[in-house]
Amino acid sequence: MITDEVIRDCLLRLLAERRAEATVCPSDVARALAADWRPWMPRVRTVAAGGQVVISQRGIPVDPDSARGPIRIGRPRAASEPPDRRRR
Repeated sequence: MITDEVIRDCLLRLLAERRAEATVCPSDVARALAADWRPWMPRVRTVAAGGQVVISQRGIPVDPDSARGPIRIGRPRAASEPPDRRRR
């Protein structure tokens, strides 16, 4: 059974496998959970919005409850880390 805890663990595992500043798409998480992944997209977004990660669009953190369209999920930056200045 795919619970919120399973989704959260999968999300955090995928982030841990990437560079510290890297992000994942919710579809990456959904695809790792199930072959029929599309129905899981809303649940992945909801679990991600629950904390421990940052939701962004075009590299800018956004409120997960009001974000519409494509999002990325990443780890929170440490206060000492400079912001990413790359253009997207």
